[in-house]
Amino acid sequence: MALSSAVGTGDRERLLAGTHHDPHAVLGAHPVPDGVAFRALRPYALSVTVVAGSLRAELHDDRDGFFSGVLPLHDVPEYRLLVTYEGAVLETEDAYRFLPALGELDLHLIGEGRHEELWQALGAHPMTHQGVRGTRFSVWAPNARGVRVIGGFNFWDGTGHPMRSLGSSGVWELFVPGIGEGELYKFDLTRPDGTHTLRADPLARRTEVPPATASIVARSTYTWSDAEWMARRNDRPVTEAPVSVYEIHLPSWRPGLTYRQLAEQLPAYVNDLGFTHVELMPLAEHPFGGSWGYQVTGFYAPTARLGTPDDFRYLIDALHQAGIGVLMDWVPAHFPRDDWALAAFDGRPLYEHPDPQQAAHPDWGTLEFDYGRHEVRNFLTANAVYWCEEFHIDGLRVDAVASMLYLDYSRQSGQWTPNPYGGNENLDAIAFLKEMNATVHRRCPGVVTIAEESTAFDGVTRPTHHQGLGFGLKWNMGWMHDTLAYLSKDPVHRKHHHNELTFSMMYAYSENYLLPISHDEVVHGKRSLVSKMPGDWWQQRATHRAYLAYMWAHPGKQLLFMGQEFAQGAEWSEAHGPDWWLLDPAYGAEPDHRGVRDLVRDLNTHYRHTPALWQRDTDPSGFQWITADAADDNVLAFLRFDTEGTPLLSVSNFSPVVRHDYRLGVPDDVPAWHELLNTDTAQYGGSDVRNPDPLKPDSAPWHGRPAGIRPTLPPLATVWLRPAYDLGSNGE
Repeated sequence: MALSSAVGTGDRERLLAGTHHDPHAVLGAHPVPDGVAFRALRPYALSVTVVAGSLRAELHDDRDGFFSGVLPLHDVPEYRLLVTYEGAVLETEDAYRFLPALGELDLHLIGEGRHEELWQALGAHPMTHQGVRGTRFSVWAPNARGVRVIGGFNFWDGTGHPMRSLGSSGVWELFVPGIGEGELYKFDLTRPDGTHTLRADPLARRTEVPPATASIVARSTYTWSDAEWMARRNDRPVTEAPVSVYEIHLPSWRPGLTYRQLAEQLPAYVNDLGFTHVELMPLAEHPFGGSWGYQVTGFYAPTARLGTPDDFRYLIDALHQAGIGVLMDWVPAHFPRDDWALAAFDGRPLYEHPDPQQAAHPDWGTLEFDYGRHEVRNFLTANAVYWCEEFHIDGLRVDAVASMLYLDYSRQSGQWTPNPYGGNENLDAIAFLKEMNATVHRRCPGVVTIAEESTAFDGVTRPTHHQGLGFGLKWNMGWMHDTLAYLSKDPVHRKHHHNELTFSMMYAYSENYLLPISHDEVVHGKRSLVSKMPGDWWQQRATHRAYLAYMWAHPGKQLLFMGQEFAQGAEWSEAHGPDWWLLDPAYGAEPDHRGVRDLVRDLNTHYRHTPALWQRDTDPSGFQWITADAADDNVLAFLRFDTEGTPLLSVSNFSPVVRHDYRLGVPDDVPAWHELLNTDTAQYGGSDVRNPDPLKPDSAPWHGRPAGIRPTLPPLATVWLRPAYDLGSNGE
C-alpha cells in the first residue's frame, strides 16, 4: 500500500453535508501518478479492505467514515470492498465504481419534457449494470444542493450513498449494487438553504401501507391473460359502443378485501348486473383514506392498502377476462401539502406553481400543478400513459377539469391574474390536457379519457387536431343537477319545473356525454339517490326506478355509484360501504331492494342488446321528441334510433297517478309496439300496471306524427316500447 490519498477538505465537507454534486469524481477508484487511488465513505465501519483477485489491501482510516489508499497498479481493476463493522463483515461492490445507469437519450427527453415512459427512467429500478445486480435510483430535483438515497440497507443514514447530478437535467442518479425488490427507501435532499428534507420517491411504483410513507423498490413479474380483451377494445369508438358504468370505491365495496380477494367477487357481481365497465375511484397512493383517493402523494403506485401492484394487475386482468372494462379516476389537478411528498420537493416550488396565489387550491387546501413547466407536464402525461400501459387501464376519468381550466376558479377579484390575452383561461393547463389526451390516444388505442368538467367550456370532447381538448367523453353535470332538482320536487309542483327535465336536449350533442350519478351525489348531506325522492317509501322507490330507466334511455352513456343499484337508503360512507344486508332475504328485503337491483340488471341487458340506446348517442338524428311539453301530466316521451333506423320509444310518467289510454304520436311504419320494459312491474316492486298486449297504432295523427297509440302509463314509472316486427316468435 502506497501513501494515503485522502479526500480533500472541501470534498470531505460537502460529502458529509450532503451537498456534493459529483461524489463519483471523488469516491471509488481513480488513476493517480503513483497508481490507483481508492476512496470510500462508509460511516460506522471499523475498516475497509480492497479485494481485487488475489490482492487484498486495507485502506487507511481517515476518520468520519472516510477510508483511502493508493495501490501501485497500472489500471483500475475489478474490485470489491470488504467492510468490517462491529460484529459483522460485509463484502460488497463499490457503488462508486459504476458509470451512470441512465442513458443520454433519457436525459435529453427528460430535459425536453418529452419522455413518454418517464417511469422507466426515474424512480428505483432493479437491474443488472456492468454485470452486477442492484438498483438504480434516480430523481428529478434541480434545486437541490445534494441528494442521497436512504433506506433499510444503510440504516436510514444516507451519508454513504450520495447521488450524482447528471448535468443540467436536474436528475440525480446512483446505482446501488446488491439492493433488490422489497427494499424500503427515500431520498434525503439538501435544500438551497442547506437544510435537509426526507422525501418519498415521486416515481415510486410501490409504497408502504399508509400511514407509513416510505417507497419500496419494485418490479412487476405479472403475466397477463387478457390478450383477447386488449386486442378488441379498439374495435369501435366509445361513442358508438354500449357504455354502462358501475362506479366503485374499492376499499369500501367489500371492506377488508384485498385486490386478489376482490378479483374473486367483483367481476361476478358486475357481470351479473350487466354493466360494461367499472370506474374505480382513485387508487394511486394517498395518505388520508377519507380523501377517497383524491389527494394523491404516490402518482405511480397503486395504494398498498389492498395489496401489491401485481395484485392490482390481477384484479384488472380478472375484470377483463370477465368482459368488463376498467376505468380509473385520475387526479392531475392538485396534490396535498405533506412535507414528505411533492410540496416544495427540493426546497423550492417544483411540481406546484411558483406563484403562491396560483399554486394554492382555494377549495381543498392543496397545491395545483405548474402546467407551464414542461417537466411537470411530462410527469403527468407519462403518468396517464403509465396506468394505461402498465396496468391495462381502459380509460381515465380526469377529476376536477374545471378547476384546471380557469385561473379564477373559486377565486375572487384580486386573487387571480389574467392570462396574456386578458382572459381567465389557464392556457398552460389547456396545453397540458391537449398533450395528455393526444399522447394517450396515440400510444394506447381504445383507451377513453373522460372529463369531469362542470362548465360550458368549448370543445372538451373535440379532437385536439380540431383545437379541442381531446377527451372522449364528458360528464354531463348539467343533466344530473337539473334532473335531480326536478325529481326532488313533490309531483304536484313538478309541472313548474318541467324544463329542468327537458333542457338537456338543448345541448345534448354539443359534447360526447356520459350521464353521472356518482359518489359526489350521495354524500355530505345530499342523501342517497332513493332518499332524494319525495313521498313515502313506495313512491321513493318507484321514482328511483323510473329515473334509472329514463337515464338509461337518454342520449349519452351512464354511470351509477355503488349502492344505488339496489336503492340503498343511507348515504355512502367510506367507513363501511354499501348496506349489503338490505339484499338479504332474512331482513325481508324482497322485493324492496332486490327488485331495484333486478331492474338495473334488466336495464343493462336490454341496453346492450338495443343499439338504438347507444349507437347514435352523439348523432342528433338518433333522437326525436314525441312530447316534451306535457308538463301538467309530468310526462315526457321520446324515440331513440339505431343506425338502421329501428326505434325504441321511452315514456316516463313522473306523477303518482295511472294515466289510461295516454295518446302518443308514433311513426306509421311500425305495425305494433310491444312493452320491452316497465319499471312498475311487480318483480321490481311496482304496482304491476302494464300493457300486456301489443299496441297497434291508429291512423289519427298526434304529436305531429301520422299515427298514435294509447298505452296505459303506470304511476311514477318509465316504460320502454319497441317495434313488434323486431320481436321473435316468443314475443321477447
